[in-house]
Amino acid sequence: MPAGGFVTQGGKEYPGKLTPYVLATCIVAAMGGLIFGYDIGISGGVTSMPDFLKKFFPSVYRKETQDQSTNQYCKFDSVTLTLFTSSLYLAALLASLVASYVTRKLGRKLSMLFGGVLFCAGAIINALAQNSVPLYLSETAPYRYRGSLNIVFQLSITIGILIANVLNYFFAKIHDWGWRLSLGGAMVPAIIISVGALLLPDTPNSLIERGKRDEAIQKLKRVRGVDDVEDEFNDLVAASEASKKVEHPWRNLLQKKYRPHLTMAIAIPFFQQLTGINVIMFYAPVLFKTIGFKDNASLMSAVITGGVNVVATLVSIYGVDKWGRRFLFLEGGVQMFICQVIVAIFIGVKFGVSGNATNLPEWYAIVVVLFICIYVSAFAWSWGPLGWLVPSEIFPLEIRSAAQSINVSVNMFFTFVIAQIFLTMLCHFKFGLFLFFAFFVVVMSLFIYFFLPETRGIPIEEMSIVWKNHWYWGKYIPDEDLPHGAHALEMGKSNGQQGPKLV
Repeated sequence: MPAGGFVTQGGKEYPGKLTPYVLATCIVAAMGGLIFGYDIGISGGVTSMPDFLKKFFPSVYRKETQDQSTNQYCKFDSVTLTLFTSSLYLAALLASLVASYVTRKLGRKLSMLFGGVLFCAGAIINALAQNSVPLYLSETAPYRYRGSLNIVFQLSITIGILIANVLNYFFAKIHDWGWRLSLGGAMVPAIIISVGALLLPDTPNSLIERGKRDEAIQKLKRVRGVDDVEDEFNDLVAASEASKKVEHPWRNLLQKKYRPHLTMAIAIPFFQQLTGINVIMFYAPVLFKTIGFKDNASLMSAVITGGVNVVATLVSIYGVDKWGRRFLFLEGGVQMFICQVIVAIFIGVKFGVSGNATNLPEWYAIVVVLFICIYVSAFAWSWGPLGWLVPSEIFPLEIRSAAQSINVSVNMFFTFVIAQIFLTMLCHFKFGLFLFFAFFVVVMSLFIYFFLPETRGIPIEEMSIVWKNHWYWGKYIPDEDLPHGAHALEMGKSNGQQGPKLV
């Protein structure tokens, strides 16, 4: 692949190229998403299997198969059933609170290994891997390709979901014990990330943080594919030295100059969950059964949406460094809003409030699945990958681990909350639940339009220039925090859609 330097208006040039070594390294690291994706897909699948419900949730099984008086929207409304599916995120939330310390002391590589091994042991706390993988990818990839390589993590999640959906479809045909195979299959992605982590090099940033500078410069030369890395290495060392002066990164997050970073660390994962995507992917088989699909048909529909999820993520990999983060966020928001409103109308017309209809005509069901797939594709090239990418690339080194822990904790907390209350909300809101999520899609799209600057192609160490030039966040960034040699740059439109230009 062609070599070349990337020059910012601040005057810095970091030589480098996208080497096969870096590409392979990032792909192996991104496999950490398989664990997360498999769990999302497998949980919703087994909870729609009659044998599993009969054994563990007999009251839900009776409502589904025997109680014809139960409102169609409420057949799966069970606190214990939702606790089964959402408990993963409660465990991940607790793990993410300590992940900041672990990733800082052990490095990104060992954190991913640790998370995979614990998962194999039965403790579902892969938040260590979720904390470390996006940071690892952002720190390893040349910044010109940072977006595309980071989104391979989201692609890995979608592949995990698809694999789980396919296995659920076939294992559901094995009566009495098919669900055991679905749940036991979670060991496979855990082993993959554990073995993969042993093969991965640690990032130069992480090595410098832990005082291994000689090893760090050799790693930097290898990941950049050139020997001339002195400028970038010196900037990484300077950033590391500055970060070591910060004794309390958690407390420092409350400082005024970190207001933009803290806001994004909380708002982006919060909004990501209020798109409604996890309840679609989590409970896809249950949702499709609720609106009249038979057992196998509901699982097959989940396989179809899982396939769409994978393909659409490839679109994001192609376009994120060409079209930018803001474009994908905003286009995806418009597409999700339209689809959610249409699905709400179709389900409302057929089931109304009473939910008495039992089956959908085939053409009607196809239309519903089609618009759900269009909705899933919109999320898969916007809020899905960018919800992980943007936070991982905007945090300064001195608060990076702590801020990423907050980002993951907020994500896990609201994933747990939404997953826990979704079936109850479906019972009470009925088809209006889709309008509930559509409302928040409008809110989050406005938030992105006004408050998130474009971060495409900006080195992580120079990201402060982006915030300084933003129409709102600029007042929080002191001049002394700008990279040495940087100067005032041309501002974009008043919504801050353009950051420093790369020339």
